[in-house]
Amino acid sequence: MLEHLELFFKSIFIDNMVFATFLGMCSYLAVSKKVSTAVGLGAAVIFVLAVTVPMNWLLDKYLLKDGALAWMGPEYADYDLSFLSFILFIATIATMVQLVEIVVEKFSPSLYNSLGIFLPLIAVNCAILGGSLFMQTRDIPNIGLAFNYGISSGIGWFLAILAIAAIREKIRYSNVPAPLRGLGITFIITGLMGIGFQSFGGMLTGDNEPPEEAQTTTVKAEKEKEKEIKKEIEDKEKAVSYNEAINK
Repeated sequence: MLEHLELFFKSIFIDNMVFATFLGMCSYLAVSKKVSTAVGLGAAVIFVLAVTVPMNWLLDKYLLKDGALAWMGPEYADYDLSFLSFILFIATIATMVQLVEIVVEKFSPSLYNSLGIFLPLIAVNCAILGGSLFMQTRDIPNIGLAFNYGISSGIGWFLAILAIAAIREKIRYSNVPAPLRGLGITFIITGLMGIGFQSFGGMLTGDNEPPEEAQTTTVKAEKEKEKEIKKEIEDKEKAVSYNEAINK
């Protein structure tokens, strides 16, 4: 349970797709002019990541990894199909995006028209493919954690585009210098938000306090050092007292 919580919060705040790795910036910048549009695209990204990351985990585990085909028999144990990772991952993502596009067009035509070309472009959104590739490189051990990673990465991207959309709606009424209007001020705000998210870097790491053994060793060393200092002070005091006695 603790492992799931740690992965969830770390993927949202520390390894945020936008502010930590700057993935999915094209959609992030283009569809963040209105909060309503940003919410729709963010929800679509959460759904696609939640489905494709565990599906690609299964593909990687039982088909693509070196030796993944051992379940078919010992003669297949030496096969390595990892060179097909990009093709199969993108095929899975494109299938899910097509499903999302059909559902959005059916139930929310206004949102479908607002998103325009950027809805089908989720298929080539680097944040979506990045989620599957990060899952692969980090060797996530089970499908439950892969599902968790997909949802939490999607939520992190959703929060990023929602935040910038809300800010961009407000700064329309601000006196922004002419050269910075539009994408200029958006890039500056994104950079500042990225710096803000770096403050979460120490969260859940547990590096602020050393382990108990290290603490014990440190305490012993400090006590020994204190004893040495006290002994030096006492020796100096004795020497001073001896010199004073001789002078008298």
